[in-house]
Amino acid sequence: MLDNARKTFGRDKFATEVTGIEIVAVSENYAKCELAIDDRHRNAMRAVMGGVIFTLADFCFAVAANSKKLSSVSVSSNIVFLNAVRGERLIAEAHCMKSGRKNCFFKISVTDELGTQVAEVEEIGCVVE
Repeated sequence: MLDNARKTFGRDKFATEVTGIEIVAVSENYAKCELAIDDRHRNAMRAVMGGVIFTLADFCFAVAANSKKLSSVSVSSNIVFLNAVRGERLIAEAHCMKSGRKNCFFKISVTDELGTQVAEVEEIGCVVE
């Protein structure tokens, strides 16, 4: 499952090549993705940009929601930024809270390698046929 996800989502050039996100683990309705922070991820104040954090969470959702087959897209997202990043690596974990015939609901937690809770994301997906 992991190799298949890496191959499929390797086509997402923005997430994998531009941003540098890696898929670390995947199982049915679950994914874990990581990102090594470097200067391209920082804003003028030297903090990690919110867009980077959201991109990691959204990509992690996509991997988890499409763990069985490529058929779900996000239709609604809500992100709450909790703390500034303290470490040098971001980790996102997506967990399915509800999976229906047409819709799914995921919670994605974003932390750094020091255990700092950086953001919580709720994302609703829709099955595209």
